[in-house]
Amino acid sequence: MTENLAALFLLDPEVTFLNHGSYGACPRPVFERYQAWQLRLERQPVAFLDPARGLSGWMREAREAVAALVGAAPDDLVGLTNATLGLNIAAQSLDLRPGDEILTTDHEYAALEKTWAYVCRKTGAKVVPVRVPMPLTSEAAFTEALLAGITPRTRVLFLSHITSATALVFPIARAVAEARARGIWSVIDGAHTPAHIPLDLDALGADFYAGNCHKWMMAPKGSAFLHVRREMQPLVNPLVISHGWTEESNTSAEPGPFGGTAFVDRLEMQGTRDPSAWLAVPEALAFARDHDWGQVAAQCRQLVQDTGAKVRRLTGLPALSSPEFCAPQMISMPVPPCDMPALQKALLAEHGIEIPCFTWQDHHIVRVSAQGYNTEAQMDHLVAALADLLPKLAKAG
Repeated sequence: MTENLAALFLLDPEVTFLNHGSYGACPRPVFERYQAWQLRLERQPVAFLDPARGLSGWMREAREAVAALVGAAPDDLVGLTNATLGLNIAAQSLDLRPGDEILTTDHEYAALEKTWAYVCRKTGAKVVPVRVPMPLTSEAAFTEALLAGITPRTRVLFLSHITSATALVFPIARAVAEARARGIWSVIDGAHTPAHIPLDLDALGADFYAGNCHKWMMAPKGSAFLHVRREMQPLVNPLVISHGWTEESNTSAEPGPFGGTAFVDRLEMQGTRDPSAWLAVPEALAFARDHDWGQVAAQCRQLVQDTGAKVRRLTGLPALSSPEFCAPQMISMPVPPCDMPALQKALLAEHGIEIPCFTWQDHHIVRVSAQGYNTEAQMDHLVAALADLLPKLAKAG
């Protein structure tokens, strides 16, 4: 057993924080490095933000660190502020026409559902959601249900790698390969994936893949990446045209105006912004290495699985998946029908517990995330709080 690492984080000790999956939590030394970058920016903004005087090189160092973690070439990914931005860049770069179909699932993140609704309004395309067989216990059942939704009009396959509401790991590799074989663009929402499960983007071969660094990588908020397969980079247009844009091809083979490739510069060099969160990502990766995060993650996985089992004994309700398809450090647990906003409010107000509680389809769900600062005693506190509150907030009938 590794020691609990709560003292290395900045979280309020009065709150039982079981919600790392929403926004992450940044360790103290990583946050200090982030602030050091910010101070350096404020001391000499002109020198700091001049790509030729250091910024391009610092941005590349962070790209190299992330690329090594996710199995990609540094020139095939760009540093952005969040995964939603990256996925918007991808979605709004595709040449979709009236009648084209975006194949997806019924588990996708609400912000991205809105992104595709916006794209469809502009292009005349339409979203086709596939109902994932539940509980999720089979890669074959998942993939076959997805592929059955492909029609001659399917142009895009959009999938979460780890789902937000249901905390499931989707086995996406075979579906991505099949999409590529059929000439269908694959766009993957990996918001919860980097540093949560092993990732090899070159091997996966998705056309577009966006991931957050502020969640399981524990970098500061405002750090994420978009990876684009090299052959697809000429398709990509920034949402904002600024100094990094050129009329030339934006592949990794073409030089950009600020020392990166054309693809990198047109997405990373978009006017004045504070890049400190992205520049602190290497410090976050070093923190994980220095604290044996493989062992920490294994303990967290056991913690969430044990907590899921305890909640199932309390409620009598089945799990949403078999263990291999549950996110390692996050679990969504069905509870009996009740007022979910009231439950979330009462957990915090009466028991000091911060977790999301919501309704998804016909399920009432509490979602728990575990990180190196969490303990078994905190999880047992949650189970006891649910035992207290669920009968009080139960919906009649």
